[in-house]
Amino acid sequence: MLAGAGSALLLAGCDGDKLPQAQVRPGEDVPGLDVPPPDGNPPQNACGDAPKDPGRVTLHRLNRAEYDATVRDLLGDTTQPARDFPADDHGYGFDNNADVLSMSPLLMEKYSTAAEKLVEAAWKKGTLRTCTLDAANPEPCARDILSGFARRAWRRPVTKQEVDRLMDFLALAKRHGDTPEAGVKLALRSVLVSPHFLFRVEKDPDPKSPTPHRLNDFELASRLSYFLWSSMPDEQLLAAAEAGKLRDSKELEAQVRRMLADPKARGLVENFGGQWLYTRAMDSAEPDKTLYGAFNEDLRSAMRQETQLVFREFITGDYKLRDLVDAPFTYVNDALARHYGLPPPGSGTPVRVDLSRHPERQGLFGHGSLLTVTSNPDRTSPVQRGVWVLEQLLCLPPPPPPPDVENLPPPMRPDMTMKERMAIHRSNPACQGCHRMMDPLGLALENYDPIGRWRMREVSGAPVDAKGDLPDGTILDGVGDMRRFVKSDPKLPACLTEHLLTYALGRGMSEADACAVREIAATAEASGGRFTDYILSIVLSDHFTQRRGETEAQQP
Repeated sequence: MLAGAGSALLLAGCDGDKLPQAQVRPGEDVPGLDVPPPDGNPPQNACGDAPKDPGRVTLHRLNRAEYDATVRDLLGDTTQPARDFPADDHGYGFDNNADVLSMSPLLMEKYSTAAEKLVEAAWKKGTLRTCTLDAANPEPCARDILSGFARRAWRRPVTKQEVDRLMDFLALAKRHGDTPEAGVKLALRSVLVSPHFLFRVEKDPDPKSPTPHRLNDFELASRLSYFLWSSMPDEQLLAAAEAGKLRDSKELEAQVRRMLADPKARGLVENFGGQWLYTRAMDSAEPDKTLYGAFNEDLRSAMRQETQLVFREFITGDYKLRDLVDAPFTYVNDALARHYGLPPPGSGTPVRVDLSRHPERQGLFGHGSLLTVTSNPDRTSPVQRGVWVLEQLLCLPPPPPPPDVENLPPPMRPDMTMKERMAIHRSNPACQGCHRMMDPLGLALENYDPIGRWRMREVSGAPVDAKGDLPDGTILDGVGDMRRFVKSDPKLPACLTEHLLTYALGRGMSEADACAVREIAATAEASGGRFTDYILSIVLSDHFTQRRGETEAQQP
């Protein structure tokens, strides 16, 4: 009954409600855009040979995570100066969305202060002084230092005219009676506050032309490095760009595999995975200490590490991406194992453990991090858990709640179950449509309490009722049914692609991207369905390697 049921069932039973136009996502049904079933067979209908619009990305400012990772790799600085910057806004679920990464006077001031500190610290360490400044003739060494630094910081070759402008700071320092060293430091600071450093610049030959064009190799190198590492290209990737090798799909594939094996791919775990899987939200999770005093900082850290390590293994291992839903292993230390009711592995640091005898812990739905951040401080939240599944795995976000909607009613008797309370709330006609989509998915996870422990009874002592009734009459009886339902949903591959492509490009998807999203997903699944297959399918696509300008009619 579950296999192939699909999330279309949820929409079909939503009392005729339709998602508003702004909520339509590429994961929804589009005629002729079938994603292959889990067996990896090619899609029956692909997008055909119709030209696809790769879209355009707004001038992309480095977000805080990217800034910190970039100065780490450029200057060896690990102080994370961006922690002092204003928080980045989010768009389409991620904080690297170019359309919302604005530049304020305060942020520009922070950049200037950070640049001064970074240059001073790096100069003292020596990672900047590639030669010795001769007080009598400092120009040759200064030019060598500045041209090499600007090339790496701006992630492309620099012109003689650009270096000449940087050299003007030496003349400025001399006029003020300062040393050549002071002039070089001033020039280095100017490199770090330049738009060429603070923004990922991609140029259109004709900014008003809607005709797609391929990125140059340096623009492509930056897209790739900030996608996989949240940081600047390394010397090997820059050298490949300088040699014009990134136009070769085999070279691109080789670079992807090399970069995913590099420790810097942790940026993909922390920044893509951290937002898609909500592990970043663990920082602000505050379960009620009276009811859930077992939760502490050690558990917070262990839960976050568990999800990060499992996701990291999916990046490097030979697992299908959809197997995240029911992965038969996890990473726990002794404290988290005891919290879960698992045998302690005898380690204070996370250890990989087999879950074949503990099916309740298999897959993402058994992770304490996800279960905690989708709960309220004092109780579980079937709504938040259901919404997470709809948005992050099926790309079917529910409409926003109506104004003045009432909260969940208090229990009418001591042994009232969460499912019964939700039924009363859902009886309100204004709430019924959306909750018929969300509640069954969240209720199927009711055996997990607000801090991720397995339970058979609620706080009130009432037996847990973890049965969710889908609009078509299908029943999800607990987490096992939930895993099978989600994993068999044909929309899952396209939804995973949509999130990855949104993050990779730094822009939201629209209906115009639907065909490309489904085609990328089909290619990835036919190649094996591993995380690497999805990454490669994106990187080799026109959407990733091309862009276009924007006519006046296309501007908002």
